[in-house]
Amino acid sequence: MPHIDLGADEQLFPGITGLLRFRPETAGPLNGLAEVLLRSEPHPLSRGERELIAAYVSGLNDCGYCSSAHSAVAAAQLDSGMPLVEQVRADLESAPVTGKMRALLRIAAAVQRGGHQVTVELVEAARAEGATDLEIHDTVLIAAAFCMFNRYVDGLATLAPTGPEAYAAAARRIVAQGYAG
Repeated sequence: MPHIDLGADEQLFPGITGLLRFRPETAGPLNGLAEVLLRSEPHPLSRGERELIAAYVSGLNDCGYCSSAHSAVAAAQLDSGMPLVEQVRADLESAPVTGKMRALLRIAAAVQRGGHQVTVELVEAARAEGATDLEIHDTVLIAAAFCMFNRYVDGLATLAPTGPEAYAAAARRIVAQGYAG
């Protein structure tokens, strides 16, 4: 049960969606941030790759709602779908991703532990795999933003659907309309 009263329709709007409805003044900036970070084009990282970073960090933070939601959105936009997302979340080091993506996900994991955990060595390893300054910047910002989103969702004990169907339906909507739409 959520820590605050989100209204009679809280079952219809789980996770962050209920919180954004509760405080619409913050919904615009938060949705805008997600839209820019995860969907803006052109970008050297695909939308699916950026969602994968969000899902990975959310999983590390043990945020059930956000990890499930962003895993579904990533899977809907990656050629290898949910099997790849699950492999990355279970064992990054053996997952079939590019060296650049693995290096960026290592940076994201470092951010999740704490900003000072991002070392020169991690950044240089990402650059050695072909990561640009924009990709490194946005990886750090996506990871940091999702630490905030995860703590927002879990800090207010929002409800989270248990089956993948609800997340798949939301993923289809986000892929089609985005976060700000």
